[in-house]
Amino acid sequence: MAVQKFSQSLQDFQFECIGDAETDDEINIAQSLKEFARLLIAVEEERRRLDGKKKFDKESEKYYSILEKHLNLSAKKKESHLQDADTQIDREHQNFYEASLEYVFKIQEVQEKKKFEFVEPLLAFLQGLFTFYHEGYELAQEFAPYKQQLQFNLQNTRNNFESTRQEVERLMQRMKSANQDYRPPSQWTMEGYLYVQEKRPLGFTWVKHYCTYDKGTKTFTMSIAETKSGGKVNGLVTSSPEIYKLKSCIRRKTDSIDKRFCFDIEVFERPGIITLQAFSESNRKLWLEAMDGKEPVRIFFLFLFFLQITFFLLFIVFLNEAGFNFVRKCIHAVETRGITILGLYRIGGVNSKVQKLMNTIFSPKSPPDMDIDMELWDNKTITSGLKNYLRCLSEPLMTFKLHKDFIVAVKSDDQNYRVEAVHALVHKLPEKNREMLDILIKHLVKVSLHSQQNLMTVSNLGVIFGPTLMRAQEETVAAMMNIKFQNIVVEILIEHYEKV
Repeated sequence: MAVQKFSQSLQDFQFECIGDAETDDEINIAQSLKEFARLLIAVEEERRRLDGKKKFDKESEKYYSILEKHLNLSAKKKESHLQDADTQIDREHQNFYEASLEYVFKIQEVQEKKKFEFVEPLLAFLQGLFTFYHEGYELAQEFAPYKQQLQFNLQNTRNNFESTRQEVERLMQRMKSANQDYRPPSQWTMEGYLYVQEKRPLGFTWVKHYCTYDKGTKTFTMSIAETKSGGKVNGLVTSSPEIYKLKSCIRRKTDSIDKRFCFDIEVFERPGIITLQAFSESNRKLWLEAMDGKEPVRIFFLFLFFLQITFFLLFIVFLNEAGFNFVRKCIHAVETRGITILGLYRIGGVNSKVQKLMNTIFSPKSPPDMDIDMELWDNKTITSGLKNYLRCLSEPLMTFKLHKDFIVAVKSDDQNYRVEAVHALVHKLPEKNREMLDILIKHLVKVSLHSQQNLMTVSNLGVIFGPTLMRAQEETVAAMMNIKFQNIVVEILIEHYEKV
């Protein structure tokens, strides 16, 4: 903080001079202070990045050290002792989780900044060449369209940076508040570290392995995870993996083994059973679920079933006649009186007014075709209400099922393929979703046609409605990285509305 204030003071500092004009030396000396300020800011940014890396390494070492001690606790210990140990490991896991997210966030921020901070100086350098060399006039004329397009792309990237950064921060906070283990998207059904019980001449030992499982082929692999001397876990897998085909998987009863969170598997290639230890009870449940393990307690799965049914029914009720009527009335109000308003959809309304509008329209006592009072509700409240309605659907308009397919489609380098793939995926949406999407995109096309007045270009609309119409079912780090591709999907829908 002190360095930032000092650099700001250098930037604002002005020399007092005698006379009406400054000499070249005085100008250069004054300018050098601003250069020093920029240098200090760059050094401070690098220092913060290194501090984040150090914090991550420290928390990683501390967490794995405590985890190994925790897993070595005997199941025969007093229940109060085990509860205290569980509380401690949960606290350390939370610290490690936060440090990991902060480090990943910093890496993502650096990668995004490079896109415009690296290219902009090159663009300025080329512009300088065209200014000072008259011989390059013809070349400059040829370069002009590309330069304009690049400037447009850079501006869009810069505009998207803040909104993407805010969305990443929001997802990061929600991930921090989650109190259960998630299975991240992967080519494997399940993967992660497990401790494997191995027989030794004088008893047994537990060896850390990196394991993967593919449910389709029932292929289970184990690779020994390398450990540095001094107890620092490196996590590198250097040995050749052992590959097995799974026969069965059974949860290990607590009273049958001294360790916690254990389960047994049988494979065709090896006689007997293989005993594995997960990091926690929730982690063991994920492995049992992936391997179709025999779990005596079925209450959890019954709860999930009823939860899914509840979400499904809520979605059907919410995307109904009242919802369609509300969206159409909002669009009519915007197109009638405020389609040229500056910052349309970007500038939000007052939260209390938006909530009051939603409660009025979707009250059980309100008729499905209830009108919106144009004199009572201002434009910002109506546009915020429309976005809030779409955001509150239990499943996004583009659906969880097709989310990954949309992201993969727009990652292609072939522009024509992008449009064709998005077109095909839109027609896979449920009928009501497709109808609602058509109503909304048709309206956004009209909004973009007035971008000279409202400054809501196709790119800006993509930034606003990307996270509204699309979101991943599980909010992981991978979901953070795909936020910008959600915006591109909406841009394609608007630009190629007639085709899609």
